[in-house]
Amino acid sequence: MEGGSNLDSQIESLLNVEKQARLEGDVSSTKKAAMDIIQLCYQAKAWKTLNDQILVLSKRRGQLKQAVTAIVQQAMQYIDETPDVETRIDLIKTLNTVSAGKIYVEIERARLVKKLAKIKEEQGEIAEAADLMQEIAVETFGAMAKTEKIVFILEQVRLCLDRQDYVRAQILSRKISPRVFDIDASKEKKKPKEGDNVVEEAPADIPSLLELKRIYYELMIRYYSHNDDYLEKCRCYKSIYDIPSVKEDPAQMVQVLRKICWFIILAKHDPMQSSLLNSTLEDKNLSEVQNFRVLLKQIATMEVIQWTSLWEAYKAEFENEKNMLGGSLGDKAAEDLKQRIIEHNILVVSKYYSRITMKRVAQLLCLSLEEAEKHLSDMVVSKALVAKIDRPMGIVCFQTAKDSNEVLNSWAVNLEKVLDLVEKSCHQIHKETMVHKAALKV
Repeated sequence: MEGGSNLDSQIESLLNVEKQARLEGDVSSTKKAAMDIIQLCYQAKAWKTLNDQILVLSKRRGQLKQAVTAIVQQAMQYIDETPDVETRIDLIKTLNTVSAGKIYVEIERARLVKKLAKIKEEQGEIAEAADLMQEIAVETFGAMAKTEKIVFILEQVRLCLDRQDYVRAQILSRKISPRVFDIDASKEKKKPKEGDNVVEEAPADIPSLLELKRIYYELMIRYYSHNDDYLEKCRCYKSIYDIPSVKEDPAQMVQVLRKICWFIILAKHDPMQSSLLNSTLEDKNLSEVQNFRVLLKQIATMEVIQWTSLWEAYKAEFENEKNMLGGSLGDKAAEDLKQRIIEHNILVVSKYYSRITMKRVAQLLCLSLEEAEKHLSDMVVSKALVAKIDRPMGIVCFQTAKDSNEVLNSWAVNLEKVLDLVEKSCHQIHKETMVHKAALKV
């Protein structure tokens, strides 16, 4: 029973042994005595006594680091054996108190905080769990395994996203460099050099780097979803698509490829979007989703796309993606899709016309005059296009305004061309004259 006289006497005698060994500087005996005390309390299921003894042993004068480490590691094994949640929380908090500020048990402290945060999350206290996790900066822990560090930071990011703290989620996510997922674990050095910190092995429940890569990008997709950053979401899905386990599974591969296609189309036109579009079109696996190949080809070709016919052809596909469990397309996606098609059509018009009437632009875009003018103006404001509208005349001019230097340079080039033509003409005339004279002499 907890607090039994037999247990107290055993602990008392072991404390005397521990004191004598500690004063003599005998590390192994001090560790053994301390661990025996902890073991006795666990076997007697005296959880309150266990907490008290952990505090007593760690605070004893001149306590050895090795003994404190052994106490914490031993007691951590009993966390899952506790009879109820309250007892578990008490034990974790006791161990947290002991390990606080001690660099030699920083990894144990990080694991304890993670366990406590998980309990708080299960109790519905997301904010408190997130605050607990943010107290620990695992990126500074030299002895912690790389994969365990990544898992810890990913957990911090996930909790921030759960409490909708997107700013802090972004800051924490930057602690992980995406390049770390592409390192071949088999080629990394196994034996540290003399003087290097010994890196601990990661616990058995820690996923591999490739599994962590997928978790990382799925969390980043959640982050980019809150402000509908389609291009970044596309890049995240592209990274998931490159994971061997995804590429080798046809069902997963097709599902991710469909998402890549949708987000390329929904992303605003810029060099990165064009690069992703062209690289996806060259992908052989695109033949598995033939209708998307046709759609991407339409977007890549500089021809006007009829919105109504496109929407009729892909509406069912779009709704299916949107209503899918964990659907990637939000409520605003349909409006954004139409916007992208209009922008594509305006860019096509600007490529083929230097001047065109607003009436004809509206006709080509299948929009009213006011809507066409609004979309055109928005693109000019966002610097996606250079254009000027003469409203009284109803004419749009897509020619870029040139400064004086450019005008002078163009004149100089034209003048050079004229002089070249004159010289060639003179040469041809001289040649013809010589040929004619030679013919007369004959």
